[in-house]
Amino acid sequence: MERLQHNKHLTEIDKETQRYKLKKLIDMKKDLQEIELTIKNESDGVFAISLVDSPAIEENFIMLSSQEVELKILDEEKRIVVGFALVPEKRIYRRVNDKEFNIFFTKETVAQSSELFMKKLNLNKFTTEHEKEVKGINVIESWVVEDAKNDKSNIYNLGAKGGEWVVMSKIYNDDIWNDIKEGKFKGYSIEGMYDGFDKLEATKEESEEVEAIKEFLNNI
Repeated sequence: MERLQHNKHLTEIDKETQRYKLKKLIDMKKDLQEIELTIKNESDGVFAISLVDSPAIEENFIMLSSQEVELKILDEEKRIVVGFALVPEKRIYRRVNDKEFNIFFTKETVAQSSELFMKKLNLNKFTTEHEKEVKGINVIESWVVEDAKNDKSNIYNLGAKGGEWVVMSKIYNDDIWNDIKEGKFKGYSIEGMYDGFDKLEATKEESEEVEAIKEFLNNI
């Protein structure tokens, strides 16, 4: 009897130890992994800008939301709008194959993205909701905020803090212009290719350990 009670006591200790370990692993996962996206070569970067109403969730092919930055109408007669295409150091939620994480861009990568976009003459490459390519939209001004206090973006009350990529566009397409005025499209969103997702592979062992602990607890 004493031996049985002793074994039972050990089993309870094992269960509590494993429960604690499992809880610790789960708590660690609540702090989402952060992935810095970078540009390896000139084939990477932004190749189109999309007008969106809500965020899109994709994998290595990046489709980012407007990041809660409103697209502002500057001149209704001239059909000009302005907003941020990218904001540095802003954590952006992503989910790939049930793996949740945040991505972000440094100021250097934002500036590089802006430069390559212009260099490749993608000024008229636009889509709506990352789905339909549209004609009749052109970037007429593009710049990266270097001095937030004295930057031109202050005229438009964009609230720049430094390092943002600002895009000003002219809308020649009648249907798109009406949609913008009606609030259907609220911001810019980039489409492009970036490096950095390989870092997600390092978390595979964590998932396997969680499953192993769960199986251990279920079999006791």
